[in-house]
Amino acid sequence: MSSNRHVVIIGNGIAGITCARQLRKLDEQVRITVISGESTYFFSRTALMYVFMGHMKFEHTQPYENWFWEKNRIELKEGWVKTIDFTAKNLLFQSGENTNYDELVIATGSKPNKFGWPGQDLQGVQGLYSKQDLELMEENTQEGVQRAVIVGGGLIGIEMSEMLAYKKIPVTFLVRETGFWDNVLPKEESELVGRHMREHHIDLRLNEELDEIISGPNARVKAVRTKGGEEILCQFVGLTAGVTPSIDFLRNTELEVNRGVKVDFGFQTNIPNVYSIGDCAEFHEVPAPDRKSVEQVWYTGRMHGETLGYILAGKKVSYKPGVWFNSAKFLDIEYQTYGTVPAKWDSEKIKSFYWEHAGGKVCFRMLMDPQGRILGINNLGFRLRHEFFDLAIREKWDGAKVISKLDKANFDPEFFAPFYIEIQKAYKGQFGGDVKISKKTFIQKLFGASV
Repeated sequence: MSSNRHVVIIGNGIAGITCARQLRKLDEQVRITVISGESTYFFSRTALMYVFMGHMKFEHTQPYENWFWEKNRIELKEGWVKTIDFTAKNLLFQSGENTNYDELVIATGSKPNKFGWPGQDLQGVQGLYSKQDLELMEENTQEGVQRAVIVGGGLIGIEMSEMLAYKKIPVTFLVRETGFWDNVLPKEESELVGRHMREHHIDLRLNEELDEIISGPNARVKAVRTKGGEEILCQFVGLTAGVTPSIDFLRNTELEVNRGVKVDFGFQTNIPNVYSIGDCAEFHEVPAPDRKSVEQVWYTGRMHGETLGYILAGKKVSYKPGVWFNSAKFLDIEYQTYGTVPAKWDSEKIKSFYWEHAGGKVCFRMLMDPQGRILGINNLGFRLRHEFFDLAIREKWDGAKVISKLDKANFDPEFFAPFYIEIQKAYKGQFGGDVKISKKTFIQKLFGASV
């Protein structure tokens, strides 16, 4: 590798920054420039809601001190790329400036979906993804908002609901499916989350779609009309019906794109020395049977960046996604998922074990193959150890073995009730088998440990 080569990364999200950091660890000589029009410094997107609610300042969302970049000789350039001349290896910025590269990494992330709804560009209508979206939401909810409507289920919609609730703004939530996030969550988990939302005074409307956003004075939203014909007065509309790769400036160029920038498992595009990672990358083939061609999750973005860092440093590696993992919060209910847990499955090919606590806020699901080997886990309302299930799924443990050792997966046992005791009892009741109970668990049961 040439010591004077220049690697330019467009995008300072988790994928782009992980790539820059990994490359610097492996190559002390390469020049690295990270470009972002959104903000100069890398920040945690999941923390934007806490900035809105006043729990932290924006600078607190930055994992690294400002001196980190200079110390690691990673150049930061704030600006929006307008066009790319792939032949000349040159980037033209909207400001009129330009810069050359030897190798280019496109990590431009996502943007909120818009589906051509009438009125979707009115004032007071927006998504939530970027720092600019956060600033716009602060402006749009300053005063005069009597009600907000959120369109589309999912994690961003939940976050936006919590943000609005903090400002005591009532929320109506339109979800076109029969259950909240039921294209991802199985029926029982979806119903648990739906109940929890309603208990938090969110007006959750299932089987309801947006038809039109209605304008009031000064081109500001005054109401929405649903497909069912109902008109809901509101002064703010959150569009949270998913995200799409942010690659508009790359369309109609020689770069091969579809939903995202098309890449192989080395993140190489159809143009030599041009790569793409993170939310905006789209694999030619799915990287594993239970994965999608576009992976829009923080954890996979980090893996993309790390893998490409190795590749740019001359290491012969390719992307191996490993066991799927994701985590989030539904208001104050923690959610974790490991391995393969689709919303629906063939009950003749997959065995399901489901336990829900009597309080209706905590649940655990394990899917198994016909031989009883673990395929995936969902848990809501309590935390389990990532490394435990990563190992269990990779080694294809028998379900009874997983349940027997569940106390080892309990995260921070001092702060969480021992739900695994009830889970073990329920599993044995459903499947029987040799579910061993540890001495510790036996003592807890003997002395009446309650959950």
